[in-house]
Amino acid sequence: MNDIDVSRADLNLLKVFEALYDEGSASRAAMRLGVTQSAVSAALGRLRTLYGDALFQRTGRGLAPTLLAQQLQPIVSDALNKMRQSLALVSTTTRSFEGRSVTIGLSDDFEIALGSRLMALAAERLPGLRLIFRQTHSQVVADALAGRSLDLAISSGGLARSGLSRLLLGKAGYACVLDPEHWTSAELDIERFVSAAHILVSSGGFVGLVDDALAERGVSRRVLAATTHFAALPHLLKGTLAIATIPEHAAASIANMTGLRVVPCPLPLPQFPIELGWRTADANDAVLTAVRQLVAECFDAAGAMPRTDGGHPVR
Repeated sequence: MNDIDVSRADLNLLKVFEALYDEGSASRAAMRLGVTQSAVSAALGRLRTLYGDALFQRTGRGLAPTLLAQQLQPIVSDALNKMRQSLALVSTTTRSFEGRSVTIGLSDDFEIALGSRLMALAAERLPGLRLIFRQTHSQVVADALAGRSLDLAISSGGLARSGLSRLLLGKAGYACVLDPEHWTSAELDIERFVSAAHILVSSGGFVGLVDDALAERGVSRRVLAATTHFAALPHLLKGTLAIATIPEHAAASIANMTGLRVVPCPLPLPQFPIELGWRTADANDAVLTAVRQLVAECFDAAGAMPRTDGGHPVR
């Protein structure tokens, strides 16, 4: 790599690097920065000269970062965020949020239930801020936070690590969702529950919390199909007699949007704690602090929350 005279380097190039890394496209980066695509291309040329590396290589899907770019990304992101944080300390306007993004790791049940409300709150109170929702799970969430691919994370575990802080957001239980046009009974007792066909939401696709609880009773259920994402449930449940046992908040949100019915789960299942995690070193970042407050407010508004086990709650 060439020796770099920092005093002569154009720090605006770092914003171009950030936009290219996040967007994976020169045209999208240009739209994000409010400049022409040719300006982004010229800046990329200067970045390549500055770092002595291609940084981004063209693929069939756009621009892919090189190994060096992947190593630079957390450093550049941290530098830009500290600069924005310094400006936020003296800014009395909302312009300090322009160009800033916050990446939140969460499973899609929370994204379905809380995403739109969080977006609305951010648009009202942090205008110009971009929220990025990214799938995560408890086995990788700590590494993602430490590696700065996530700024915040909603998780049921994996946050008890040095360098990370966490906040208990709440607890909740489970409910069943079904198609009322095909499920004629308004009540769901344990006998009907066991005899029904089930849709399992699981990262593994074989057994879940419901199966463990039924095994304690000496019975089992019939799983018709398994999926890794809650968003697929309306398409899988509509027109069938199958049922799915999922977090109460996800059940309510899915039912409101699709016309599915929510019924109490007749099988006693434990509640689970949900935590919000972040890097302790970023505790004083004004924007991250504001977003943490918005997340906590969403949970307060949504009521008690269940645990997710990894990116996909296992039912």
